[in-house]
Parts: sequence; structure tokens; C-alpha cells
Amino acid sequence: MERPEVAATRPAYAADPARSRGRRLPEPAAPTRSEFQRDRDRIIHSTAFRRLVYKTQVFLNHEGDLFRTRLTHSLEVAQLGRSIARSLGLDEDLVEAVALAHDLGHTPFGHAGQDVLDDCMRAHGGFEHNLQSLRVVDQLEQRYPDFDGLNLCFETREGILKHCSRRHAELIEAAEPGGIATRFLHGGQPSLEAQLCNVADEVAYNAHDVDDGVRSGLIELEQLLEVELVREHWRAALDAHPSLCGKRLLFETIRRMLSAQVYDIIDATRVALAETDPVDPEAVRRTGKPLLRFSVDMRAKSTALKRFLFANLYRHPQVQSTRARAEQVLRDLFAVYSTEVAQMPSDYAGREDRERACADYIAGMTDRFAIREHQRLTGKTLF
Repeated sequence: MERPEVAATRPAYAADPARSRGRRLPEPAAPTRSEFQRDRDRIIHSTAFRRLVYKTQVFLNHEGDLFRTRLTHSLEVAQLGRSIARSLGLDEDLVEAVALAHDLGHTPFGHAGQDVLDDCMRAHGGFEHNLQSLRVVDQLEQRYPDFDGLNLCFETREGILKHCSRRHAELIEAAEPGGIATRFLHGGQPSLEAQLCNVADEVAYNAHDVDDGVRSGLIELEQLLEVELVREHWRAALDAHPSLCGKRLLFETIRRMLSAQVYDIIDATRVALAETDPVDPEAVRRTGKPLLRFSVDMRAKSTALKRFLFANLYRHPQVQSTRARAEQVLRDLFAVYSTEVAQMPSDYAGREDRERACADYIAGMTDRFAIREHQRLTGKTLF
């Protein structure tokens, strides 16, 4: 398969850091970096970003040194995103910033942690990791003397807010009229760079969950061959290398799957852009559906792989057993902190919004810190 050509100049539809819609608190321009490069650097240096190294993707950190974590997942999303952005002429730095920040609000223990906190916070506004990522960069990081959060550009924050219910969108819109939540109320899309991160996220986790699932022994390659996307690239790998077997065959299959999806996204997006011909990023935002996309055929194949992983990996009895214990850890922590606030650090214990402070503190924990805190506060050893 030939490598797609790289866009030579910035197309009109790409985000331009020189024309950013700005930061909530205006700052002087950096002398050596674009606005989006500056955002990326702030994200990388944040405390929340470093914590991702010990936060679950699928397998808990102590279950193996080579399984993906939230940090390695975010790096893989950024790598895929930059590769696609380069071919389409999009702003690579904005793509990288959004990719690196998109999971900053994820709880310990992955989606199990989110579900527990949402249940604990049901009477207090709920909890959603995507909104929490925005909360981290807007409020919770405390690194700068003049503002809370990271004071990121509109375009970066827009990309971080990937999902949003109408209720939450209305709250954000009230505080920031015409801002990043407007599209959830009146239709429209985010920038192409933000759309790209959404798709790159899906490509990355499908691929690395295949790898980690086989590595863990919870799924077999023979099972995966039921899935068309895996089967066709496994066959192509063997056609090219008849003696290939074991890990090398798996890795070559995944590599070919990734390449096929990347090239498909580039081709399908170019068709959509040619049909729509957006004259600037605002024209992209006014479109009713994403322009950065899979082809219809590849979308069906990707969805089939996702369904397979959900049924055979994410709902595997061993994963579910771990999930049940993780849920218990976080429920117990929330119960203790919400009644004994002094058990939290002073900057959380002193807040008036007690339940939200508990959720913020727990969401910021790594897996292993949550386990240690649970043992300290309850005397129980669940892991």
C-alpha cells in the first residue's frame, strides 16, 4: 500500500494557532512557540498527565509491566493523530495537545472507576471522565500564579470536551456563552483536529486491546480470526511472510490493521472535504456531521472489532472480577472521605462542595495510590 502524500501547505479548513479564539485569561504570546505548542507543553508538564502512567486502561498496573496504561494509550493516540494530521495538512500540535489531554480526567481503574463515581455523585451532578478532563485543565491543576488550571486555548479545550449531555452543556454555556459547549446545544462539530483525535482514540484502543488481550491470555488469536478486520490482515501477513508465527505474526497483523485504518481515514476524509469544501475552521464547525471519518466499509469493520472486544475481553470473567474489587475500593473511599473530610488533603477538605471535592480527589488518584489509601483507611486488602 502506497504512503499517502503529505499536504504541502496549511489548507483553509485547518486550525491556525495565529488565529486561535484565544484563552479565557489573555496572555502574551510565547516568543518561540505557537499557541498550540504551548498548550501541549503545559499538558505534558501537568501533574495529571504524569499520573496517567499508573492508571488502568484495561488491565491494572500490577497485573503486568507491558500492558497499556492511560499514559501509553494517550501517546499512541497522539502518534496516530499526528501521522494522519500531517497527510491532511491539519495542525499537528493541536492534535497532539488534545490527544495527550483527552484522558486527564479518567479515574483509577478505568471505566469501572467512572461508573462508581457517577453513582456516588448521582445526587450531586454526576461524574463523567470527559467533563473531568476539562475540569482538570480549567480548574484543578494548580501550577501558575495568575490562574487555576492550565488556561488552554479554546481549540484545545474544545477538543477535550468530546462528549457532553445537554444538562452539562447548558451549565458550561451559562458560564461561557458561545464557548466550547455551544455545539452540543445548537448542533455543529468541533475542529477537524478534534474530530481526528476522536477517531484516532478508537483506532488506538482497538489495536492495543487486541495486543494486550492476547498477551494476557484472555483471548486467543483463533478467536480474533472471527473478526473480519483481523482475519484479512492476518491472511495478508501470512501471504507476505509464510513462515511467520507467534508474536511476530500478531504484531504484523496489528501493524497492517493500523495502516489500513489510517489510510482509509485519510482517503474518506479527503472525499468528505472535497464534497463539503469548508472555507475555514468555522465552516467545519457549522457542518452537521463529522468530516473526518472512516469509509462506510471500514466503519463497519471497526465496529465489529469493538463489539468483539467488549464481549470477549472487557466482559471476561477475570476482568469483571478485578472490576468488582476496584469498584469496592472506590465506593469505600468515597464513603470515608464524604464523612471524614479530614482524611483528605487540606485543599480538598476545606472546600464547601464536599462531595465534588471527594470526587475530584478520588478521580486524581492512580490505581496503586487508591489501593494503598483503601488499605490505610479500611484495613482491608482487596488486591
